Amino acid sequence: MQNWFFKYKLHHIPFWIAYHLLWMMINVGNFDGVIGYLFKGELPIKFIGYIIFQAAGAYFNLYYLIPKFLYVGKYRSYILLVILTVLICSGFITSGYFLNAYLSKLTFFELFNKRPDQWFIIFSTAALPSTVGSMTLAMSIKLGKNWLNAERKRLTLEKDNLETELKYLKSQINPHFLFNTINSIFVLIHKNPDLASESLANFSEMLRYQLYECNDQEILLSKDLLFLENFIELESLRINENQTELLFEIDHESAQGVKIAPFILLPFVENAFKHVSKGKTQKNFIKLKCSVKESEVFELSIQNSYHAETKIESSGIGLKNVKRRLDLVYPEKHHLEIEKETDSFSVSLTINLN
Repeated sequence: MQNWFFKYKLHHIPFWIAYHLLWMMINVGNFDGVIGYLFKGELPIKFIGYIIFQAAGAYFNLYYLIPKFLYVGKYRSYILLVILTVLICSGFITSGYFLNAYLSKLTFFELFNKRPDQWFIIFSTAALPSTVGSMTLAMSIKLGKNWLNAERKRLTLEKDNLETELKYLKSQINPHFLFNTINSIFVLIHKNPDLASESLANFSEMLRYQLYECNDQEILLSKDLLFLENFIELESLRINENQTELLFEIDHESAQGVKIAPFILLPFVENAFKHVSKGKTQKNFIKLKCSVKESEVFELSIQNSYHAETKIESSGIGLKNVKRRLDLVYPEKHHLEIEKETDSFSVSLTINLN
């Protein structure tokens, strides 16, 4: 029953009645006068005419003129036809005054305080403004509803595209991580088989985390930092301790209960190890510090040695991807500074995780 009621637009009838009652209230000035006209006097043919002809004009505009002329760019034709529709509907409404007088026991003047030859006054001061108002209101509601539907579809599509792009960017990070980690374990096999076995078990745990625990849009920061530490331990095995200074300060306590998008931090650490692995003959360093301040503001700072003459293939892919992800996931909620000097490379990242 409810579907049938809305399918045939029957819920529009109360709207038109309420609209014209409000219009009549404005003209009459009091509710008792409206009730007296509708229920205690003559048959309100004039009132019914307003409802029928203004509704007809509004629906003709909404379901024929707008799709056939306005939406296809025929603006002149649309304006002319709308004006003609308004005039015709106002004319029919004005004729309703005469029909009301014809079927009534009272004269035209007694009913409307106007002589029959003053019909143009009724047309121009009552029927025409009311018709313009009703059609404008109906058009505003319809176009507003269409805009809301279009905006809802646009936001849904934008969200779908965002999720697709995030998955794509995340998939670009994963092969890079796998390549570096497998190389690290490969080096260990020849240097220390026992340590290689332990590292392989650690690597397996990292893969499990990557495959099964970080598929949500946000994960616990504490788990992501633990994953980062495991990655650092594997990468550190490839670094010459006598030539590289490693300093990592990770505040796990402040990260409890806070969530972050997965794999936001990894590219920065990867990039630092890339630089020091290429500068094997020079003195190198990596300094990392991260913590969560009050109001869930995450702060990360990384400094590492950098050698301008050493070219790193595809060094910008990971950073480019993470910049894009930050823009998508934390718009207006993060601040990233990257500085490259002749002998050092530094990253400062702040994210409002609240």
